[in-house]
Amino acid sequence: MSRSKDRGADFTREFEGAQTLDGLLEVSGSPCDTAEVLARMQAAHAEGRPHSDVIPGLFEEEPRFPSPDIARLLYQNLLGLWDLVEEGRAVRLEDGPRPPRPKKVKAPLPQAFHPDEPTGEFVEAAWRYLEDDEKARTRLMHSFENRQDALLGALDAAGLTDEGYGVARHLLFELYAMLELGWSPGVASVRPAALVADTTAPPVPQSLRTYADEALFEAEQDEEQPLTAQELEAVRTLVRSGLAALWGARKGR
Repeated sequence: MSRSKDRGADFTREFEGAQTLDGLLEVSGSPCDTAEVLARMQAAHAEGRPHSDVIPGLFEEEPRFPSPDIARLLYQNLLGLWDLVEEGRAVRLEDGPRPPRPKKVKAPLPQAFHPDEPTGEFVEAAWRYLEDDEKARTRLMHSFENRQDALLGALDAAGLTDEGYGVARHLLFELYAMLELGWSPGVASVRPAALVADTTAPPVPQSLRTYADEALFEAEQDEEQPLTAQELEAVRTLVRSGLAALWGARKGR
């Protein structure tokens, strides 16, 4: 179920230069630079093929966009470049060959905290690992969606706005993923009863509570779509109960 929202941003086909397009390609996961894209577009145009034959091949895997704005800017520039090729206009790139891109060093897999509690250092390392390793993030997301039906059901039933739902779901996924990374035996499916007040549940570590509180504070201060005070409180309640249930669902505790 998609909870994304169209912000109605204007779309203008415009090539803003090699430096801009190079950055957009890199952040979106393409191994190509502007010079290679231009060469592919020129070859396709000479053969009478459309841009739709070229653009998907710029990515070895599904493109990854940090935000809808990045996706929009990338396709504005790609289609703007195609228009220049189609019109037979000269495209000026930077003089001289581009230096090779430095290879990005991915954050390492954090060391498990089992059988203890996660420290603030572990939480930071786990967050960086999830940010950097797309395959690990995807694997853990599938695990979250397949195992945590009760948690996702509670979110669906909460009546949140798209923004509130997105914040709560993403944060609960991150907390689940951190526990999966650090608690070697793994995390079981949360029981529906565990999502209500449970005085027998083990206390949640301060490091995880702090991470959740900071994320919710950022959501409240978001410049584009801040959560209202009322919805923030509903999201906070869901996240806290979900975190407590996840912590209590550790296997072999």
